[in-house]
Amino acid sequence: MNYNVDEKGYYGEFGGAFIPEMLYPNVENLRQQYLKIMAEPSFKKEFDQLLKDYVGRPSPLYFAKRLSEKYNTKVYLKREDLNHTGAHKVNNTIGQILMAKRLGKSRIIAETGAGQHGVATATVCALMGMECIVYMGEIDIARQAPNVARMKMLGAEVRPAKSGSRTLKDATNEAIRDWINNPVDTHYIIGSAIGPHPYPDMVTRFQSIISEEIKWQLKEKEGRENPDYVVACIGGGSNAAGTFYHFLHEKEVGIIAVEAAGLGVDSGESAATSVLGKMGIIHGCKTLLMQTTDGQITEPYSISAGLDYPGVGPMHAHLYKTGRAEFIAVTDDEAMQAGMVLSKLEGIIPAIESSHAFAILETRKFQPEEVVVFNLSGRGDKDLDTYIKYFKL
Repeated sequence: MNYNVDEKGYYGEFGGAFIPEMLYPNVENLRQQYLKIMAEPSFKKEFDQLLKDYVGRPSPLYFAKRLSEKYNTKVYLKREDLNHTGAHKVNNTIGQILMAKRLGKSRIIAETGAGQHGVATATVCALMGMECIVYMGEIDIARQAPNVARMKMLGAEVRPAKSGSRTLKDATNEAIRDWINNPVDTHYIIGSAIGPHPYPDMVTRFQSIISEEIKWQLKEKEGRENPDYVVACIGGGSNAAGTFYHFLHEKEVGIIAVEAAGLGVDSGESAATSVLGKMGIIHGCKTLLMQTTDGQITEPYSISAGLDYPGVGPMHAHLYKTGRAEFIAVTDDEAMQAGMVLSKLEGIIPAIESSHAFAILETRKFQPEEVVVFNLSGRGDKDLDTYIKYFKL
């Protein structure tokens, strides 16, 4: 079984490029060029240098002693929260801005939910002196105000998406409309492992630095490259894709993807795509998608702005369908409590997205000798307001 993308842009039956004709030249040019550009020594050198000197990589692999004692297993945290801009997102935006430059683009657009991808995009546009427009749902703008301020400080224009649920899905719709209107000079930096081929694969490759580092870091700490399990939260799925990438074909490594159940999988207020989704097309790819019987997209819900998405990337849909990955849905309440546990036991306040992953420790039992690596994909600064309201701090 192959878990990587095939030459036609599919992961099993998921993937492809379902796009308006206006975008075909752009996407096709990217498809023909992206692997060649990524293989160029000059590209690789610049990418690696920026990851090291600007982002601060490698991010530490930290043995969480007190968390391990509480749950009676070996818990390691991949500290993506320590990256510049506070999350994994910057790995991908650095790669894509270098790609855009080599494709001769001068204007960058992006979509964002929690704001972390927007900040990471605005950051690299400031670094490279490029125009930046970020689309963000009106509701997310309200609940992620500090990130909106950051984007503006970095010189980006933040445009609100006022249609539909006014969250991530709608911001993505607006970004795609912009791209259709400005196909020649604009590169769309998609922030997740979703979109028309080659985006899911390109984003995954840029994020695969996460699993690449885990392998050599674990070798140093445990004398072996492969953990027993890798765990990551999943919305569209870029942090999870990067965490899983180098373990996809390592049969002995269990892969666990943690989705947002919101108020409960059957509550009607959820974003648990694996449970509630059926095959459909969203934002340029065929994947698992929450939809009504007549194919209308169902509004997702999660307390976490970054997991509030009605679909999942095609690679993850394939991992679910083939049974390669175990999918677990975690409610708002479980995630918030897990965030507090991590804060109090390890002195690390996680993003609410990442808290979803840690919540499985309450219910999913691991053996004492097993090594479980969690991707701590982002830090909780952006979510303090939500934490304050929830815990009445």
